[in-house]
Amino acid sequence: TSLSRLAEYVGMPASKVHRYLQALVDSGFAEQDPVTNHYRLGRSALQVGLAALSQLDVLKNSAPELIALRDELNETCFLAVWGNKGPTVVYVEQSLGAVTLVTQIGSVLPLLSSSTGLVFDTFLSNAETAGLREAESVNLNAKQLKEIDRHIKEIRSTGVHQIHGLLMAGVNAVSSPVFAMGNKLVGVVTVVGSASVFTDQRQAQAAQKLLQTAQA
Repeated sequence: TSLSRLAEYVGMPASKVHRYLQALVDSGFAEQDPVTNHYRLGRSALQVGLAALSQLDVLKNSAPELIALRDELNETCFLAVWGNKGPTVVYVEQSLGAVTLVTQIGSVLPLLSSSTGLVFDTFLSNAETAGLREAESVNLNAKQLKEIDRHIKEIRSTGVHQIHGLLMAGVNAVSSPVFAMGNKLVGVVTVVGSASVFTDQRQAQAAQKLLQTAQA
């Protein structure tokens, strides 16, 4: 991004942000494009991110299972954990077909309008989700909020959630919770596919496979 946009985003004078950026560039945490003069994360930031990811036991345990699931279903599979801004994608296995649905590592998904988010909302404590739930609920009407409650009851009873085009038109998704000792929610695994091929029957089959994967 540019210096001016970054300064506006963080609410600081551009001159002050520029000093910070120069220090980050010197330490390798930021880089400046010589053509556009825009800034981006540097290699040191990558190393820190990888170090943080390597400490996620849920990632170590989920990756082999998601690879096997992707190979079996040939649909994009990903793992999300609860981050400081909500459900955050930390691992993706893209489908091998001609058409793939791009889900990027680091993407933050909505709590109430994504299959992944609704699973987090179901099994996390109200204290953890209240702020995000309140922020997103402002844009929903009573009927939509009632529908969300119905989804949550379904997730709690079945352990898996199937959705059609909720976050993105023409994209279907299935999500399931991953628990650690003591029934602590540590992540959510999701399979996404185009509605044209990820049909009701195929999605139902994927839901059963995903539930088995999450339990494993």
